[in-house]
Amino acid sequence: MILLKRLLYKSHYRVAAAFFGLLLLISPLLASCGAPAPLQMATIDLGIPQVALNSPVVGPLPDNTQLRVGITFKVSQSVLDKFDRQKIQPGHKSNLEKFANQIGIDDATYQKIKDFFNLKGIGLQLSKLHTHLTITAKAKTFGTVLQTHFVIHRYNNRTFYAPATPPKLPKFLVDSIDAITGLDNYGAPPQPGHLYQPFKQMEPRYPSHPTQDCNADSRSLLPKEVAHAYGYDQLWNHGWHGENMTVNLVEIDGFDQNDIQNYFDCINFQGKLNVADIDGSPTRALGESTLDIEMVAGLARSVNIVDYETDGNANGDIWTQVNDELQQVINDNTNNASAGSVVSISLGAAENQMDSSDRVAIEKSIQILTQVEHMTVFVASGDCGAFTDRMFRSLSVSFPASDPWSTAVGGTVLSIDNSQNRAGEGAWSDDANPSSCKNRWGTGGGLSQVYRRPGWQNAYGVNNRFSNGARQVPDISATAFALAIYFDGQWGTVGGTSAAAPIWA
Repeated sequence: MILLKRLLYKSHYRVAAAFFGLLLLISPLLASCGAPAPLQMATIDLGIPQVALNSPVVGPLPDNTQLRVGITFKVSQSVLDKFDRQKIQPGHKSNLEKFANQIGIDDATYQKIKDFFNLKGIGLQLSKLHTHLTITAKAKTFGTVLQTHFVIHRYNNRTFYAPATPPKLPKFLVDSIDAITGLDNYGAPPQPGHLYQPFKQMEPRYPSHPTQDCNADSRSLLPKEVAHAYGYDQLWNHGWHGENMTVNLVEIDGFDQNDIQNYFDCINFQGKLNVADIDGSPTRALGESTLDIEMVAGLARSVNIVDYETDGNANGDIWTQVNDELQQVINDNTNNASAGSVVSISLGAAENQMDSSDRVAIEKSIQILTQVEHMTVFVASGDCGAFTDRMFRSLSVSFPASDPWSTAVGGTVLSIDNSQNRAGEGAWSDDANPSSCKNRWGTGGGLSQVYRRPGWQNAYGVNNRFSNGARQVPDISATAFALAIYFDGQWGTVGGTSAAAPIWA
C-alpha cells in the first residue's frame, strides 16, 4: 500500500512538472497574442545644420501652433525607371492610381502608420500614388507623439522653430522615409525672380468701371514680338495656340482678376484659367503670379492654365507648402498623364540656405512629375547671377533650378529689328550695384554644391574649363528683360528669369 502511494505521488509530480513546463513554453506565445510587442523607435534627422541647432533658444513654440508635416516615402529607382519607359497614349487615361502600392507604400504599411498616429486631433492624407503623406496637428500633439517639444531659435538675424530634441518615430517608418518636412521652418523662404517697373503711377488703381487698356509702352517687348523673334508665330500660322495643353504654375502669391482680365482681353485669350488654393489662400498679389499667367497666355492664347497658389507669408515651413503644391499637381494628373501638361516654377533659394529635408522632398516630387507623369518642369534660375544667396562673391546656385530632374531656365536680353526679327541676344547681366542684388545682377547660373552633373549634361558647351563634375545651371534661356506686363492697374516692364521660365513652358 505504501509503495502504491509513492508511485501515485511520483506520477502526480511528473504530470504537474510537465504541465508547469508547458506553461513556461507557451506563455510567451500567449503574451504575444494578448498585446503587441512595443514598437522599436528611432530618431530622424531633419537636415538642419548643427550650428543652427546650437543657436540661442528664445522661447517655446506655442502648443496650439498648427503644424502641417509632410513625409516623403522612398521609391525604388527601378520602379521609377519602369514608368519612365512606359509609352503614353494621347487622349487615354493613364490610370496610375492602380499602381500606387508598387510606386509608394502599400496598404498594410499605411495601416500601421494610421495605428501609430491614432490620436485625437491628428489628420492624415495619403497621396494618390502613396509616395507622400500629409499630417496635420498642433505642436503639442506632435510633441507627444514624437517624444519631443518645440522651441524657437534665433540664428543669423532671424528666428525659426524646430524640435528641441531629435524626434522619434517607429523604426519601420523611419526606414521607409526619404524626408520629413514641416517640423521646422529653418529653410530660407523662396525668392520670386522678377523686377517690375511701372511706366507711370495711377490713382486710383482701378476706376469703378474699368475699361480695357491695351496701350503698352513701345519700349517694352510685346507677346507678338517675342513670338516672332523665337518663331512661335509659325505655330500660330498652323493654327496651334496651345489647344489641349495645360501649364501648371506653382506660386506663393495671388493676382488681381482685373489685371488678368485686361491682359486676356488685349490678347483675345481663348483658353481657361483655373485657380487651386493650397494650404490657404495668398494674402497679397506681388506680381509673380500675374507675370507667369500673362507670359504663358501671351504666347499660347488657347492653353489651359492652372494656377496653384499658396500663402507665401505664412508662419510655417513655406517649402512644405510649395511641395504640397507639387503634390497637388501630381494628384491632379495621376490618371491624366497624357494631358500634355508642363510645370513652371519661378521661385527658388540658395542651396546652402535650405535644410536637406525640404530639398529632398521637392526633388522627389519633381522626379515623380518627370518620370512617372511625363511632365517637363521648367524652373527659373534666379536673378542674382552666380550669387543666389545675395552676397556678392559668395558663389551659390538656386534650388530647385539645380535639381537635375528640372530644366533650369536662364535669362537673356533680346534685341529685335523694325520687322520684329531677332537682331541679337546675349546673357542678361548687370553688375552696376554689387552691394545689393534686388533681382538686378542678372541671370542665375553656376555650379551646384549638392548635385553631381547628370549624364545628359555631358555635351558641347557644358564641357568647359569651369566643369568640375557638378550639375551646371542653367540648361536653356529666354528673354528676361523689358517684357510688357499689366499689373496693379497699369502697364509696365518686367525683367528676370521668372519671365523666361513660363515663356519656355
